[in-house]
Amino acid sequence: MRKLILALVAILSTNTFFAQSVFDKFDGPEEITTVIVNKKMFSLLSKMKVEDKETQQYVNLIKKLDNLKVFVTTNTKYANEMKLTSDKYIKTSVLEELMRVNEKGKSVKIYVKSGATDSQVKELLMFVEGSGKEETVLMSLTGDFDLNELSVLTDKMSLPGGEDLKKASKGSKGKK
Repeated sequence: MRKLILALVAILSTNTFFAQSVFDKFDGPEEITTVIVNKKMFSLLSKMKVEDKETQQYVNLIKKLDNLKVFVTTNTKYANEMKLTSDKYIKTSVLEELMRVNEKGKSVKIYVKSGATDSQVKELLMFVEGSGKEETVLMSLTGDFDLNELSVLTDKMSLPGGEDLKKASKGSKGKK
């Protein structure tokens, strides 16, 4: 019985570890710009002195975030690999499409894992497929936050694909 329990724990922890690190293979190559912010950094940022209402909104949001990973490249090989990895992740996870835009050769897809309410989000995945020399962006954001708060985050952190996230945060879930 003890072996069975240990085997189950090992299997479940392996699956959890895999899910958390599916995009980590993009951290390291010189052709990929990487931004990774973890819970500890968000915790430190949330202690900053607040001077205005917008900064207070930002602090309130970052208290709710666990992890942010952004990978940006113009390298075709890595861009294709990012697309394949994100497509596979979307198919195997419980993410639902929030928004999709195709404009001037640029494709933007935003997916979310819902929280307790319609606007609460546990995970947000954004993939921006650049064409030609444009950047391809893969972003994963986890925590327990309100979709409507994202525009504050994109303004303060100057995230790649931030304008697309602003559009998604102004729209409602379910629109495609």
